[in-house]
Amino acid sequence: MTMMTQADTGSGEFPQLVNQYRAELLAHCYRLLGSVHDAEDALQEALVRAWRGYEGFEGRSSVRTWLYRIATNACLRLLEQRDRRLLPSGMSMQPGNPDEHFPGPARDVAWLEPFPDALLSPASDPASVVAARSGLRLAVITALQQLPARQRTVFILRDVLGWRAAEVASLLDVSVIAVNSALQRARDHLRDLSIRPDEAREPAAPADRTLLDRYTRAIEDADAVALVALLAEDATFEMPPLPAWFRGRRDIGRFFETRILTAPGKFTLLNVTANGQPALAVYRREEDGTRKAHGIQVFTTAGSRITGIIAFLDPSLFPLFGQPLALLG
Repeated sequence: MTMMTQADTGSGEFPQLVNQYRAELLAHCYRLLGSVHDAEDALQEALVRAWRGYEGFEGRSSVRTWLYRIATNACLRLLEQRDRRLLPSGMSMQPGNPDEHFPGPARDVAWLEPFPDALLSPASDPASVVAARSGLRLAVITALQQLPARQRTVFILRDVLGWRAAEVASLLDVSVIAVNSALQRARDHLRDLSIRPDEAREPAAPADRTLLDRYTRAIEDADAVALVALLAEDATFEMPPLPAWFRGRRDIGRFFETRILTAPGKFTLLNVTANGQPALAVYRREEDGTRKAHGIQVFTTAGSRITGIIAFLDPSLFPLFGQPLALLG
């Protein structure tokens, strides 16, 4: 989705004013929607509405608060037309068996999407940087999708962005009592899922990159033994839009050995970051030698082990990560 430019508005004042908030507004829309594509659509709608209403903006709130109001309402309208975003483990509590047949892609499911860290462009305002980066980890986004839209909104504004209850009440046009009640219900539900209200984005640690370098070598060399050695005993592996998922070092290793790592040089992996977590852009070699975009893998790690891998098999994500759809040569 192409965002508005100065030529679209006919004036340099509005785009210059909102540009400093663009990254945090996009992140806000993503937290609510669980999809970077939907987030871009919602933000585009919000900026168009803001531009049209800019001359009537009377300054009764800050520009930032005014833009958040418009963006939040755009997301809530979109949520009325969308199913909540899922991961395979959210569809079935039972992991798959790597030796059994599993169903093909489920294209009718609204799948969760990763958020490219590259979209969090630097901002001059430290508060804007914090707002853009907070609460983006996939575990948080996945859990938020289980909340009703209003509870999700209240939790994000109050516990992720640190807004006061009165500010949230004004934005949603509800009472402070209603905001506090929704927040408590959201906190209780997320606590049951072991999600802390203060869980926020942290940059990938150097140890994570070392671990992923070893993972990259294992995949590119088709070395299933080396891959298994990197996994935690209870690691998980998911592949949306494929609904099957696997749990445990043995089953994940078996799946890779029999179905993925069939020949050295089949895959090429490039470092990226998503949701403040280490990630890899995976290219698959075709028969003509071209390496085409295959998927974005996002990793959760603990110590010296990989505890979770989500392989988003969606080539349309690659441009958002600044990666080409094919590698030549």
